[in-house]
Amino acid sequence: MIVFSNDLDKTIASFIIANGAAAMGRKVTMFFTFWGLNILRNPDGAGVKKDILSKMFGMMMPKGSKKLSLSKMNMAGIGPKLIRYLMNKKNISSLEELMDQAKKNGVIFVACNMSMDIMGIKKEELIDGVTIGGVASFLGSAEDSDMSLFI
Repeated sequence: MIVFSNDLDKTIASFIIANGAAAMGRKVTMFFTFWGLNILRNPDGAGVKKDILSKMFGMMMPKGSKKLSLSKMNMAGIGPKLIRYLMNKKNISSLEELMDQAKKNGVIFVACNMSMDIMGIKKEELIDGVTIGGVASFLGSAEDSDMSLFI
């Protein structure tokens, strides 16, 4: 599965699909590229040296799953809070719980090294359990699969 978006709603859908497939016994690899890398950013950050453009990118992008906005009806940040509230009220796992569950289910998280280079993201800035790989890593997984999704 390619995770290209960092929209909260699309990210939740990605992890629901990944966990569902893993629960069915399927091997799941999630390849995070471009804006999708922001999902994997550690909110606590890491003190890494960056050039000025990388610092600017880092300040403008959401830092971790709790900072994601909605693709529609973001309403100046109220939309994501409302979605999270409704999910909690209806006993639906939060995005962070879905991410933890995916790790426990053996879902492999791969961060695109080319996108990381372009956006100035360092491995030390990512959450634990993420591997770094290129497009060949994704293509290898896709080739062994009977399904690929782009979200």
